[in-house]
Amino acid sequence: MSNDGIKDAQTVAADGRMLRETIHGVQLHEMQNIVTRNGITTEVVRPEWDIGRLAIHHMIHVALRPHAISAWHCHHLQTDRIFVTDGTLRIVLFDDRETSPTKGKLDVLHLGRMRPATILIPPFVWHGIQNLENQHSSFINFFDRAYCYRAPDEWRLPADTDRIPYRFPAS
Repeated sequence: MSNDGIKDAQTVAADGRMLRETIHGVQLHEMQNIVTRNGITTEVVRPEWDIGRLAIHHMIHVALRPHAISAWHCHHLQTDRIFVTDGTLRIVLFDDRETSPTKGKLDVLHLGRMRPATILIPPFVWHGIQNLENQHSSFINFFDRAYCYRAPDEWRLPADTDRIPYRFPAS
């Protein structure tokens, strides 16, 4: 029998941390669930974590319907920090920034409540989110700038745009 397959690269460290090179400026901070006598507690943001150094000026909670896709969008001023509160999400990032050392890089992450992490997405990085569950999934998003009703810092492309080399699979 020949061994013509491709060997897997290491994706997880011995301590359980995910190993990955992210888009320039994107940060992923994994944390532990803390099992208590009456439930589970998870820290989401702390000021001593790199991901927690930006001030929080606005926070939203989003619930996505089963298999829903929210794509594509980016911001020119605002930084997103996303934490999944329920379910499992596919979060896809695309770096289209002209001066970025990772221009053209695509990242696909699967984040969920069972493996808590907060992801920081800097301005000008396109991102889309897909609910992978047969039920609602939800997340909170902490912004470093409050939403401006008169001039929203929201830039959008359709989910099937040719500008981003990714197609969300049907669930």
